[in-house]
Amino acid sequence: MKPDLEQDLFANSTIKDKCKYSKVYSQNLYAAMCNNRFFYGENEWTCSWRMSGGIVADLRDCGEDYLDYYCSGMINLDGSVSESVVTDEIRLDLAKIGWIVKPYEK
Repeated sequence: MKPDLEQDLFANSTIKDKCKYSKVYSQNLYAAMCNNRFFYGENEWTCSWRMSGGIVADLRDCGEDYLDYYCSGMINLDGSVSESVVTDEIRLDLAKIGWIVKPYEK
C-alpha cells in the first residue's frame, strides 16, 4: 500500500487533537499542505488547496468545510501563515510520523 499523508494525519491522535483545539494550528497545517510536496521515503504525496482545506476541516470535526481554510493565508489572522509556509511545529509533527516537506522546484 502506497503511503498516504491524509490517512496518516487521521491516524495520529496528537495531530487530530491539535487541529480540533487550535484554529491556528489547523490553518498552519492547511497552509503547509498548499504548494508543497510531501515524501515518505521515495513516495510523493501532494494535494490541492481545496483538498487541503477539506482535510483540515475534517480533522477538526467541528462542522467546517474546506472554505473555512481556502485562501486563509490572505486573511492575516493572528498566527496564520501564507499558503506554502511550513511552520517549525508543523514540520516537526509531520517528521514524527515519517513525512518530509519539500517545496516545488522552480
